[in-house]
Amino acid sequence: MIIDRRRFLAGAGLAALIAGLGLPLSLDRAAAQSADQVKLLAPAASPLPEKALGSPTAPVTVIEYASMTCSHCAHFHTTTFPELKKKYIDTGKVRFIFREFPFDDVAVAAFMLARCLPDDKYYPMVSVLFERQLSFVRASASDPSDKAFQGLLAIARQAGMSQAEFEKCLTDKDLAKKVQESAAYASTQLGVNSTPTFFINGKKESGAMPIEWWDKQLEPLLAGK
Repeated sequence: MIIDRRRFLAGAGLAALIAGLGLPLSLDRAAAQSADQVKLLAPAASPLPEKALGSPTAPVTVIEYASMTCSHCAHFHTTTFPELKKKYIDTGKVRFIFREFPFDDVAVAAFMLARCLPDDKYYPMVSVLFERQLSFVRASASDPSDKAFQGLLAIARQAGMSQAEFEKCLTDKDLAKKVQESAAYASTQLGVNSTPTFFINGKKESGAMPIEWWDKQLEPLLAGK
C-alpha cells in the first residue's frame, strides 16, 4: 500500500510511530566529562550493528553521537571529518564509530535510510545526508512534512532505492525503535545531551571542532605509537 506522504511524516506516519515507542525525542541530561568504558562499549550502547571505520587495532577509538538534523553535526562532517579521516582513520591511527542520537522524527527517518542500505553504502549515505541536510530540514511553513518526505526520498533515490523500498524502510518499527534506543542509552548512561558529542578513548567532548583541535587531542594519545 502506498503511504500518503502527509500521513507519513506528519500525523499517522513515522512521528506517531516513534511517539508510540515511549522513547524521548528531546533529551536533556546532566553532562559527564568521561564515560565508563564498560558502559560505552556495552551491547546496549549500540542496539544496531556498530558502524565503524578504521583499524580495529587502532590505538585511539573515537565514538561520535550525532543527529542528522543537527547543523553543527553537518558542519563537522562536511568540513572537518574528511581531513580527520585522511590523517587518522585511513592511516590506522583512529577507529571511528558513528552512533545515532536523533532529536526529532526527521532525524530518525534519515538514520533509518542509512541503516537500510548495504554496509558499504552506509557512510557514503551519511555524508550525503549531511551535505544535503537543508533539503529535508528547512521545511516550508505551509507543508513541512511534504518537504521532509520529498527531500529524503530524493536522496534515497540517488542511493538506488525505489519509492517502495524507501517506504518499507521508514515503516520498519523495529528499526525505528532501535535507533531511538541508541539515543536513550547515551542520554541516561553516558551523559550525552547535545550533538555532536565525541568520546575519545572514553573522554567526552562536545562540539564541531576544527581539525587543529583534533590534532591537539590525538597527537598526545598517538605519541610513540
